Amino acid sequence: MDKSKSGFLAVSKRTLLLVAGLVWGFAGLRVFTLGRGDVVLNKGNIFISVVFSIAIFYIFFNFIFKKIFTKHAKRIINSKLQKQCLFSFFDVKGYIVMGCMMTFGIVIRNLGVLNPTLLGNFYMGLGAALFLAGLTFLISSIKFEETKAKYSM
Repeated sequence: MDKSKSGFLAVSKRTLLLVAGLVWGFAGLRVFTLGRGDVVLNKGNIFISVVFSIAIFYIFFNFIFKKIFTKHAKRIINSKLQKQCLFSFFDVKGYIVMGCMMTFGIVIRNLGVLNPTLLGNFYMGLGAALFLAGLTFLISSIKFEETKAKYSM
């Protein structure tokens, strides 16, 4: 029995990791840019911005995004399907979480309930963490055989 999924949007596991990296990297860059714009526009203190952003980056990358990367890399590598849907770099829960995070971020930003500089600092740290997670996916695609060996069960 063929363990591949045929169809227009079916891609290899390596390509799926690459797509995840591109999507996460683009999202991270976009979020970082929004945050940087808020900080520059509101003439935020550069030292405070850097320290706060680094703290947010550290927390989000090490305690959230690194774990999400590992979870999805294992799921992709260990799938019985050799080709998977282009959009399956997330599972359903991942898309729900992403949708909630985006909605929450847009609502908070548009309501103006937080100081724009503070929100900008947060976005810069979050964006940098997302971007690094994207790079992690990209590297796992480039070094696919090593990734496969590391996460195969």
